[in-house]
Amino acid sequence: MSDVSDHLAEVRLAIARAEADAHRPVGSVTLVAVSKTFGPDAIEPVLEAGQRVFGENRVQEAQAKWPDLKARFPGIELHLIGPLQSNKAREAVALFDVIHTVDRPSIAQALAKEIARQGKAPRLLVQVNTGEEEQKAGVTPQEADAFIAACRDEHGLKIEGLMCIPPVDQSPGPHFALLAKIARRNGLPLLSMGMSSDFETAIEVGATHVRVGSAIFGAR
Repeated sequence: MSDVSDHLAEVRLAIARAEADAHRPVGSVTLVAVSKTFGPDAIEPVLEAGQRVFGENRVQEAQAKWPDLKARFPGIELHLIGPLQSNKAREAVALFDVIHTVDRPSIAQALAKEIARQGKAPRLLVQVNTGEEEQKAGVTPQEADAFIAACRDEHGLKIEGLMCIPPVDQSPGPHFALLAKIARRNGLPLLSMGMSSDFETAIEVGATHVRVGSAIFGAR
């Protein structure tokens, strides 16, 4: 437990330093602790250390472990940061507070239907495939403006931000800068970008949410 608490404290300190270096207000960046593949035994020490914002990649995995944790630890905010399938939209809307991976019309349509049905609206971010990698989800930078407009105008969704995962073999800075540029021209306040190895760079460019897993929980 002490190791995890120490790691969490180190990440929080690094975020605070990066905020200061970028001349941004303290607390302007939200730490999303990525708990995918880790069970409740690993997550509980992080909760006990005060962390309340967590990211999961899969709806089914989150369903298996978070309802009990949410009942025992008040104030948890759960983020879906992995791909969403249309047939999981009902469960995703019910369980998650923020969905980072809106990336195609079928998902937008399914989310709009479930938001109307459930009367519950998670905060929504569009995933942009800044590196245009074939194996990676997300709209291309060229498609982003039109897709954001369609989400708003055709599906009635309130899109609040963008998310990206830069290519592992490229410098992340230009990808973060591109995401920030797309967000600015679409009036989107939230930027989910930066992970364990590059969150300081993301904060410098304007990230509002950084997704940090291994630096807190250790290797998977």
